[in-house]
Amino acid sequence: MPPAVTFTNVSKRFLLRRDRPQSLQEFVIGLAKGRRGGVEEFWALKGVDFEVQAGETFGIIGPNGAGKSTALGLMAGTIRPTGGQVFVDGRISPLLELGAGFHPDLTGTENVYLNAALFGLSRSETDARLQDIVEFSELYDFIDVPLKHYSTGMYARLGFAVAVHVDAAILLVDEVLAVGDEAFQRKCLAKMEEFQNEGHTIIFVSHSLPIVLKLCDRALWLDHGRAQATGATEQVVGQYLEAVGANAR
Repeated sequence: MPPAVTFTNVSKRFLLRRDRPQSLQEFVIGLAKGRRGGVEEFWALKGVDFEVQAGETFGIIGPNGAGKSTALGLMAGTIRPTGGQVFVDGRISPLLELGAGFHPDLTGTENVYLNAALFGLSRSETDARLQDIVEFSELYDFIDVPLKHYSTGMYARLGFAVAVHVDAAILLVDEVLAVGDEAFQRKCLAKMEEFQNEGHTIIFVSHSLPIVLKLCDRALWLDHGRAQATGATEQVVGQYLEAVGANAR
């Protein structure tokens, strides 16, 4: 069986546009501080190689700005690599950004249909899943209310509920478990464990190392866009914590 996800020498560059100085004083101050106008290159990933096997739960850890979310975006196809190749084998359900694909003026029900369509579900397929989605989200009293009246936690509930009812082979999760109350977080973890038992592939980005240790078979440690270690979760987390401790001294 081929890997679910393969990164081969993958790099991703973003072009950051600097604000133009609004006055001669700003221009002179910018020169004194070494800043110049125009475009600056930022490499979010540099030559990253790894594989995720079908059916495993794979964690991606590292500090802010390490390239974790960029890696998930490349898997989801929302962005393309600048160099190298990304191969994904199977339908993906990405839960990368709360409310991505939602429209604030539409009701919860209307957004379920909109979001499900973005995942590739037909209307009849969504019809068959709607009740389960509403029950999982526990938003019975708000499902016909426009999303602009939802809290961040309610966005998370609805987004996660849709994502886990898509019947995808690969689930991408980016820090969504950090949002919501304790009871709903436990419910999400239980659903992810159910996915594991059913043989789905899960790729999980989180700063919560205890959850990564609990859920993940293997892990990747990214730092400044480069892969520092890949392997058994306990080993990779241990190396990461050792490096964090060394930098703190």
